[in-house]
Amino acid sequence: LALDSSFPSKRLNRWLSHGRKSDGEPANATLVTIINAFVFVALGNVNAVAQIISMFFLVTYGSLCLISFLNHFGSSPSYRPSFKSRWYLSLGGFLIAVWVMFKINAPYAFGSLFLMTVIYFYIRAYHRERDGLESLFANALFQINRNIQVYLQRSGSQKKVKEWRPSAICISKDSFVRARAFHLLNWISYRYGFGTYLHRIDGYYSRATARKAAEELSRLIEIYDTTDNHVFVDTLISPSYTSALAQAIQVPGISGMENNMVIFEYDKENPENLKEIIENTGLIAAGDFDICLLASSRKEMIFRNGIHVWIDIHYPDNSNLLILLSFIISGHPDWKRSNIKLFGTCKNGEEEEARHNLTDLVRSGRLPITEKNIEIVQEEPGMTLKNIINKKSASAALTMIGFNTQILKRMGETFLDGYEETGTILFVSSHNQKEIT
Repeated sequence: LALDSSFPSKRLNRWLSHGRKSDGEPANATLVTIINAFVFVALGNVNAVAQIISMFFLVTYGSLCLISFLNHFGSSPSYRPSFKSRWYLSLGGFLIAVWVMFKINAPYAFGSLFLMTVIYFYIRAYHRERDGLESLFANALFQINRNIQVYLQRSGSQKKVKEWRPSAICISKDSFVRARAFHLLNWISYRYGFGTYLHRIDGYYSRATARKAAEELSRLIEIYDTTDNHVFVDTLISPSYTSALAQAIQVPGISGMENNMVIFEYDKENPENLKEIIENTGLIAAGDFDICLLASSRKEMIFRNGIHVWIDIHYPDNSNLLILLSFIISGHPDWKRSNIKLFGTCKNGEEEEARHNLTDLVRSGRLPITEKNIEIVQEEPGMTLKNIINKKSASAALTMIGFNTQILKRMGETFLDGYEETGTILFVSSHNQKEIT
């Protein structure tokens, strides 16, 4: 320990590591060891002394076995051990050491593990420049994750029917201006989905843009460095929005699962980038992705006002995705005091049928939506759907509306205009009908 400069005092390390010139025997360290032995012998109770000494031996042996096991999977390529062992022997040695410790004396075992942990963190804080156990654990987890993803890829390719879950990606250059897109990804990723947030940096790849990307990534990680963050954050350097999208959607998400949803975000009150977004919806639709357009409002989100979901009879393929997404989003702790309210549109005289269909869908899917939160709105001459939504969803924290990409491309920005009374809106387009089981 002294030779590794583990103790906080340089003078103490030098004194303990001093050895005899003739054979290099650490005389001073031997003297301290003898004094420690006399202290334990002076306790008088041989059984207690044997248990304490066994704890020190076993906790050391178990730690070495654990480190040896982790080095089999997470060591650096430059690591060259002085001896070789089998991973299963190292794992077995660790498990047996822990088991024997608790068989001898459970309180002593807890005490020795606690003491070892305290010493480790103390030495870790003293030698900040050295890598700790976390680097071994991280590398081992990377290896395990890689093997799992390869296995899932092989087994998944053999399955004809795959269950749907959102694997969303969002690319934005306004990360330091608006955070709604990141929050939406975080809500989706909390329990059921996966989210990747890419901060776009304009320009071609160079030393300067690479340095800028690293700096801005550090800023983003610092901003979102909380225990409630479930989104993988990265940067992407690209000269255009189209090329950035084309690159990003072809690469699997951090989970290894193929991305199946793209989220666009724009400022509802000042939609500078909306034209650019609409131009690229065709590119995304060509890859069979679900598309979400998040119109971020400066209006405060009051979560207890809930989520309003509008089911339009003209876009039936969007209905199930709208309901599933609202359920997924509401599972986040931010929405724990909120509820989901479904609005269905229908033609005159078809109100009962529309209510029956929506109610059956909610019941069959066992969704947490009560019948009193299902409302059917009949189409009336002279009354547009936008006017109805502005009236009924003005106070909603989040309003979700389905749309068709072809109509959006034909009508342009005017298709998304006219929702001045509402707050933040999530426009959703599903490339196929999702199943609610």
